[in-house]
Amino acid sequence: MSKIIVDEIRIREILRRGVSEIIFEPSLEKKLLAGKKLRIKLGIDPTSPNIHLGRSIPLLKLRDFQELGHQMVFIVGDFTGVIGDTSDKESERPMLTPETIKENLQDYIAQAGKIIDIDQCEIHYNSEWLGKLTYKEIAEQANVFSVAEFTARDNLAKRLADGKRVSLREMLYPLMQGYDSVAIKADVEIGGNDQRFNLLAGRKLQEFYNQPAQDIMMGPLLLGTDGRKMSSSWGNTINLTDEPETMFGKVMSLSDDLIIKYLILTTRLPMTEILQDEAAIQNGTNPRDIKLKLAAELVRFYHGQKASAAAQEFFVKTVQNKELPDDIELKKIKAGSYKLIELLAKLDLAASKSEARRLIEQGGIKIDSVAADNFEQTIAVGDKEILMQRGKRQFLRIVGK
Repeated sequence: MSKIIVDEIRIREILRRGVSEIIFEPSLEKKLLAGKKLRIKLGIDPTSPNIHLGRSIPLLKLRDFQELGHQMVFIVGDFTGVIGDTSDKESERPMLTPETIKENLQDYIAQAGKIIDIDQCEIHYNSEWLGKLTYKEIAEQANVFSVAEFTARDNLAKRLADGKRVSLREMLYPLMQGYDSVAIKADVEIGGNDQRFNLLAGRKLQEFYNQPAQDIMMGPLLLGTDGRKMSSSWGNTINLTDEPETMFGKVMSLSDDLIIKYLILTTRLPMTEILQDEAAIQNGTNPRDIKLKLAAELVRFYHGQKASAAAQEFFVKTVQNKELPDDIELKKIKAGSYKLIELLAKLDLAASKSEARRLIEQGGIKIDSVAADNFEQTIAVGDKEILMQRGKRQFLRIVGK
């Protein structure tokens, strides 16, 4: 059994760093300072196969509490993932099939293990208890809430005002997330501020089941590579499983005004150091220098120091100095003529023909260092090597066979 560490300075930083709201902070702080061992809950739905940096924010908080000796409870939402949470959505999220969820969660625990100590963590799949509830039990839980409480939420109220469909299924989701807290007897639940209603539902249901109401810690949402909320459905994510060079490059593509936020939310570099970096930018230091530090730290954390150094060298060489990398992969394909959009999909330089078309229109594809501007063009693949390039970091040499 791990020993509870009561360190007032560390506790106060956990309660303040990257935290948008705590319900209720005096209660939680008192418990932590008293040395009470708490059950800290975090649930994530495997709606995509990758955990991205946005989801690393609550996972890092889980790690912070774990380092103080508290009991981590990590819930994989294999049941709630099928139903779908629309707390942060402007439209109805489609239901996923159990097969899709099963495929997505194959590597989920291993990815979470990049941040938290899985061996010292309780892991549950919420189908364990949600799949066993009777209609009567669900009706009793639903009776705790009013329809007005559900529809008053900003995104649902806006959709209703716009005449958009809101399914009854969506209203059931907070009940399920709330019942997760009952099932594992959570003392604290961590989540994003878009989850506020769902997190509060946990408190109400715990009270209904005569349990002490959990405290709640909420963090801000992370913006992705395009300036919108980081979301797998928008493709603007930096994933924990991204290759080092890809992760490094994506971080370097972020807007300068996100650098300090990322340092605070997605790293555990000391806050004193981060404040010095912020002051340096305000006093004229090129933000790119601090962004290089951020990219290097994130790659180091997820891939190790050697990979971080290599990724930075690759970025400086190929992006800043516009040199070609030394180890461009050579791929042999059947000789012949190919339409460019078909060739890009065949080479996995685009996920689909429609993405290939978009990349070409945006100037994101080069052939032998010349930007392609016609998606109808034909490429003759023969004995001569052709250099294909997507964006600034992805290169491939092809030749016919």
